[in-house]
Amino acid sequence: MSLSHTAAEYMLSDSLLPDPGSSRAKGLRLELPSDRLLKFVTVGLPLCLVSLAFAREFSAGSQISCFSPTNFTGKQSAYADTACWDSLIHHGFDAEGHAVTKSLWALKVFPYSLLVVAVLMYLPYLLWRYAAAPALHSDLLFIIDELDKSYNRSVRLVQHMRKVQLASAEPERFWEEYERARRERYFEFPLLERYLTCKQHAHGLTFIYILRNLLLLVFLAATCLYLVFLHLNIFFQDEFSCSIKTGLLQAEPHIPPLIPCKLVFFSIFQLISLSVGSIYILLIPVVIYNALQLCQWDKGLLSVYEMLPAFDLLSRRMLTCPLNDLNVILLFLRANISELTSFGRLNAVSALREATANKEDIDTVIDFMTLLAGLETTKPKH
Repeated sequence: MSLSHTAAEYMLSDSLLPDPGSSRAKGLRLELPSDRLLKFVTVGLPLCLVSLAFAREFSAGSQISCFSPTNFTGKQSAYADTACWDSLIHHGFDAEGHAVTKSLWALKVFPYSLLVVAVLMYLPYLLWRYAAAPALHSDLLFIIDELDKSYNRSVRLVQHMRKVQLASAEPERFWEEYERARRERYFEFPLLERYLTCKQHAHGLTFIYILRNLLLLVFLAATCLYLVFLHLNIFFQDEFSCSIKTGLLQAEPHIPPLIPCKLVFFSIFQLISLSVGSIYILLIPVVIYNALQLCQWDKGLLSVYEMLPAFDLLSRRMLTCPLNDLNVILLFLRANISELTSFGRLNAVSALREATANKEDIDTVIDFMTLLAGLETTKPKH
């Protein structure tokens, strides 16, 4: 065997992709980077701010300071603070001089309401994880494995073609058989292409993905409206008049009817609510953008894989309305591009085809491999 034949053997064997083993199944990302960022911010931000609020409450002690009369003892002043904190009812008068009351209980439950917000923001992630992620994991694992295997089949096909061509007594007859096989689509990969075609008619993943973003959008808007309500009704009143003439103290003449009180934590809660509200408002366009990604095809990945023989999902115009599971799978294939080893090889071949003077000589990866294997000298022009 000549040196050139030996070099071609080694070159073709090195072009084969290694078996990834079980590491691929563990390394698949079942969330898009933007969705992961949204989950981290929407869930982590209220939890972080609530923990800071609780830490301040435990370290600073009382959250309220009432101006008790001078004749009150220390225990009576402490009782007044506790009673006013437990009630949190503002006693005032309207324009006509009638006594009115206003509950400020929303301030007391505000940290716990942020915990509820964090739980609500986590629900769309749970929906995706248990309703869509298992099926998506199976789809990605199968498609990535088949794409890499299709590339390896192309390389092995060139290896076999080279052996047959070397053993053939009539090289021209060999290339005629090769061209006929191309026309009759003997080199196609029907399982992979038909599987992707079937995914165009499925909408389960699409429905769950849109529902996830819709729920997240509703929760973000509801949280912002809740914070606006607090600011308009409560978060501009850090002082209130408290009445402790209730129960056994109702008949005591030395106790004033109203005691002025000030909320010590008021500025902290204002800062927390403004931080959460402003960041959530900025995240609303991100959620809308994630949902709108399904309105257009990601044709860059499939166009590269049209270098595989007879894989013409794009050229045969099989891509119809983008709102289907195939488009969702393409988005996640793009997020798992590091697991798709054949993509880099085919992308390089596509770039080489664009830079080649005679582009008609390279239609598929098989054409490229035959050029590298040294079979181009007898190969006819298309």
